[in-house]
Amino acid sequence: MTAETSQTLDRGLRVLKLLADTDHGLTVTELSNKLGVNRTVVYRLLATLEQHALVRRDLGGRARVGLGVLRLGRQVHPLVREAALPALRSLAEDIGATAHLTLVDGTEALAVAVVEPTWTDYHVAYRAGFRHPLDRGAAGRAILAARQGGLTDPGYTLTHGELEAGASGAAAPLLGITGLEGSVGVVMLADSVPERVGPRVVDAAREVTDALR
Repeated sequence: MTAETSQTLDRGLRVLKLLADTDHGLTVTELSNKLGVNRTVVYRLLATLEQHALVRRDLGGRARVGLGVLRLGRQVHPLVREAALPALRSLAEDIGATAHLTLVDGTEALAVAVVEPTWTDYHVAYRAGFRHPLDRGAAGRAILAARQGGLTDPGYTLTHGELEAGASGAAAPLLGITGLEGSVGVVMLADSVPERVGPRVVDAAREVTDALR
């Protein structure tokens, strides 16, 4: 801790991080041990966070992340979208296909930003807000591959006809961003994805990752 930082705020944020990393919640005693502070301090931190709906306690007294965190999370998407748009525009124009940024939302893949090419006669219509299972489509499969540690060279995932008949997709995951799972990809009306598209999608994913760091 430095003179310019708040110890109480730091502890409160650490509580949220600890709760976010567990599915079954934590007791006051467990939080006290993990933070290295006494139980009274933990009670005060939880009471404050509960007032803002950032933490809730179940009937057994275990603390869990509260619904207020979801309201904060909704504001993340516009910021991520803005940061990703330059790379998506470049990708869409270069490939001549619809480019998209997809993030994990619960058990689904959610398209949060979409850019269509300006010079093509036709392209796949794809809209921001489109959802699909993580195990269908290149965007979701790329995320799952990165999550499961199964992503190897060449670093991207290809699919055909999984979300729309006659459409092929290529996607590469966003890597090295704590707390954010996502991918950058393109979708096109083709029987297969041209060879140069995969590496270009990987480059775009790196550009988005750099913009978000």
